[in-house]
Amino acid sequence: MLPKLVGMNDSTRLSIGAVLVTLAGVLILWLPILLLHLVPALFVFLLTYGSIYQLESKLRRWRGSHRSHVILSAVIVVSVFLMMVALLGLWLKARADVTTLNDLLMQMLVVLDQLHTKLPASIANHIPASLTALKETLTLAIKNHAVQFQATGAHIVYQLGHLLIGLAVGVIAAIQIPITPPSDAKPLAVKLRQEFDDLVHSFIEVFFAQVRISAINTLLTAIYLLAILPMIGKSLPMSGTLIVLTFVAGLVPVLGNLISNTFIAIMSLSHGLGLTVLSLAWLISIHKLEYFLNAHIIGHKIKAKAWEILVIMVLLEAMFGIFGLIAAPIIYTQTKKKLSEQGWL
Repeated sequence: MLPKLVGMNDSTRLSIGAVLVTLAGVLILWLPILLLHLVPALFVFLLTYGSIYQLESKLRRWRGSHRSHVILSAVIVVSVFLMMVALLGLWLKARADVTTLNDLLMQMLVVLDQLHTKLPASIANHIPASLTALKETLTLAIKNHAVQFQATGAHIVYQLGHLLIGLAVGVIAAIQIPITPPSDAKPLAVKLRQEFDDLVHSFIEVFFAQVRISAINTLLTAIYLLAILPMIGKSLPMSGTLIVLTFVAGLVPVLGNLISNTFIAIMSLSHGLGLTVLSLAWLISIHKLEYFLNAHIIGHKIKAKAWEILVIMVLLEAMFGIFGLIAAPIIYTQTKKKLSEQGWL
């Protein structure tokens, strides 16, 4: 029984209790996921399972229901994933040549000189004056923060392991979990399966909305790299690779955009400080736009107002960091659906 709340009548207390019970499944799932930083693993699992499920559904409509369709779908999804990773790795290796790296290092000397010339002395004194000084500064920083760097490296390996586990579990779940629950399934099994299906459906909706957002971000980045910069005679090296990276990284909400922006800003160093500042200004504008794109596109997909999504994104980012921000649209999709089913929204 809920404790008596001052100023609340019985119907109000009952409503609060009903809301908590209705949202219990969402809370039980997401609180440990967020607190244990398992969002990437869960997303890979849902993407793998959802892709296999979608492909199997198409095969079922085309050739009828058959158990081998699930296995075939799993093989296709894993093969496509591995092929994309291999092709991306080969392309990056082919495009990243030694000449580009040497040019970038030489240009860094020019940028360092520009910084010492244009910045106030109080700030310029803290900036290395040469590549040798920069190398010494970085070496000293690594020595002073060796424990933190080791922890970061271990965390990256830890997360990669989680991603592989998410992929494997997604394949196994798609093969072993039947498309529809057995007719003699117990009520708890039916309820758990319903919650699981709702989670997968919510993820698929948000993911394909994120594909649209990434495509828009990539288009804006391509306009900057392939149109604006060539017009002013400042083309960046590896522009095609940067565009591909922008789209692939953009599939990760907000964080992926930051990753691609970092690489573009580094490449902008090849044309000096002025272009680097211009690139950062353009990319920061796109990054801020992504918040509103997330709110508008995903909000339209789940029939929610843009301000609702923005508020949830800000709140979960403040509570759980970047993983809370990434998970916010899916959590809100599930929450809104649960409340709508009860006729409260």
